Amino acid sequence: MYVAFRFPDDEFDRFWEPYSLNSTVPNNRKLEVSGFWNLPPSRIFNTDLRANQVQPLEFTWPPMPLKNSFYYIALYFAHDSDSIGDGTRVFDVSVNGIAYYKELSVSPAGSVIFASRWPLEGLTTLTLTPTSGSTLAPLVNGGEMFELISLGGRTLVRDATALNAIKRSFKNVPVDWNGDPCMPKNYSWTGVTCSDGPRIRIVALNLTSMGLSGSLAPQVAKLTALSSIWLGNNSLSGSIPDLGSLKFLESVHLEDNRFSGTFPSFFGGVPRLRELFLQNNNLTGKIPSNLLQKPGLELR
Repeated sequence: MYVAFRFPDDEFDRFWEPYSLNSTVPNNRKLEVSGFWNLPPSRIFNTDLRANQVQPLEFTWPPMPLKNSFYYIALYFAHDSDSIGDGTRVFDVSVNGIAYYKELSVSPAGSVIFASRWPLEGLTTLTLTPTSGSTLAPLVNGGEMFELISLGGRTLVRDATALNAIKRSFKNVPVDWNGDPCMPKNYSWTGVTCSDGPRIRIVALNLTSMGLSGSLAPQVAKLTALSSIWLGNNSLSGSIPDLGSLKFLESVHLEDNRFSGTFPSFFGGVPRLRELFLQNNNLTGKIPSNLLQKPGLELR
């Protein structure tokens, strides 16, 4: 039975699913995929979709309509025999009636054809049309498709650099803390809120109860657009870095951690600070008078 698969069969964790359980044909191909630049999983060559005769093969793929956008498309083909002495398999490939590839000659070693930027909308029809000299029916073993998403910019370099320093000081960071912290839009790192506009800044951190340990790197003070830092209910230790330069900072939640050192006085100089939660840490000393006297501050 042919079932969907991904990692570990595909080292890049691409998601592959059968086109149709009733339309694919099994074969005994044992194809070496290291020669393919994008390293498809060898399992996709274990079955193929083919025409019954030497005639055009037309099918809808993917099975659902697509939104109007540009897509990366790759199609994979391999002759189903170790010898091509039983005939030739040559055909043209079109997508929605538009020529995609001419005179593709399929060999036992396999082939991939791809377009890095192809416009699609709605249902997509692929057609494999045998050339006049082809003696074998056209076939296809697999395909992959990705929508191209415009990044629309990138996180301000100094913010990204600072956050990566924080990442290195943390242990057990979220698994998606890789790449650009803010981009693509709507796919920022877990717990990271970013600004809109031409200068993309990190404006909030919320990693409450995320199982973090390690320390809070002093580079957090370089995230000068921060309005809130919520790191409560973790196991962070060490001293609290000086955040006195964060003039937009309004809310700091560092409660229920293992921070140590003297009770920080620099918070008294943060002009917009309205919430400061530091309870249940290992801080020593008295609460500074500039905090106790700060108007509008909720202090715990």
